[in-house]
Amino acid sequence: MENPDPQALIERAGEALDAAYVPYSEYPVGAAVLTADGEVFTGCNIENANYSNALHAEEVAVGSAVRAGHRAIAAVAVTSTESEGLTPCGMCRQTLAEFGDEDVPVYCDTGDGEYVEYTLGELIPDTITPGMLGIDPDADRE
Repeated sequence: MENPDPQALIERAGEALDAAYVPYSEYPVGAAVLTADGEVFTGCNIENANYSNALHAEEVAVGSAVRAGHRAIAAVAVTSTESEGLTPCGMCRQTLAEFGDEDVPVYCDTGDGEYVEYTLGELIPDTITPGMLGIDPDADRE
């Protein structure tokens, strides 16, 4: 697969941002994941009056990709109307690491037409892996 286009992926995340349901935090987030075979899946955060039941944008995007049969992520983008310092939270980082290796780029929109690029390994070093649980890390990927 060729290198991902960060701005195009951020744009797709921005399209998902418009659907965010955030009556409690008023902090909309949109995410886009690029699968290893080039398909893009998006998600937005969906809040709930029971805060612990809220869904994060990255989780929704990954869930859509997995539901469509994809198991390998090649890139991720996140955006928000409140973009300053935006990165996936710890829970989302672990979810992304389940389907992407440490070199997967994560593009975080700064809100001014720019982005900050991290790798999953930078965002969540020494992540919990299937191998730690005695499971073949490549099982059921792709």
